[in-house]
Amino acid sequence: MERMEWNDAFMSLIRDSVTRYHERPQTPASGFFLPDEVKLLTEIGYTPQEMHPYIQDYATLGDPSPSTILLIAAARRTFFITAQRGISGNAKPVRAIDLPSADDDFQGIPYLPRIIRKAEAKLYGVLDAGLMYYDEQDRIFLREHGNIHPADFLYLAWRAAGDKQKMVKAVLSAMQNGHTEEEAPRPQQTSPQIWRSTPTGGIPVQSELKLD
Repeated sequence: MERMEWNDAFMSLIRDSVTRYHERPQTPASGFFLPDEVKLLTEIGYTPQEMHPYIQDYATLGDPSPSTILLIAAARRTFFITAQRGISGNAKPVRAIDLPSADDDFQGIPYLPRIIRKAEAKLYGVLDAGLMYYDEQDRIFLREHGNIHPADFLYLAWRAAGDKQKMVKAVLSAMQNGHTEEEAPRPQQTSPQIWRSTPTGGIPVQSELKLD
């Protein structure tokens, strides 16, 4: 049997992991994934501890969706393979204490410094195992500030290369181009036991936001 494309294997991992989570929700992340799944995660620059919160949130909350989890992983994988040449390195993890507080702001936008730092750490694979990129607070922020897709935000952070003003400009542009806080869609609550349809491909999203 030919080896599946990584995105297909990744979607199978999510499906199998969600089922496993419902059967054994107390299993710690370190022993949750099977050897072949750990191998796949390693190949895309992930760790079991990094992946586990996405499985847990989808299994219990139905959010983020499997396709969103895939696209976030695709952004990290692309950065890992191209910018890091497949080498994670031994950089010190970015812990919660290292992040700006939720109240810190850039140009009057609270939480923006925090999510930018989380996105940068996610790209570099140094976000502490106790933190999750696109957790509940991240989801609220992105949906209420232009409805920016979390994978798009990772690519924006990549292209900004540490220039916070570019990130501010991109977020302000998204907010002005059709989505106010009141208009931002909210996730639909679905039964965690229902597996959603698999996306048709693993091509990373290309953000329409501009970093001029």
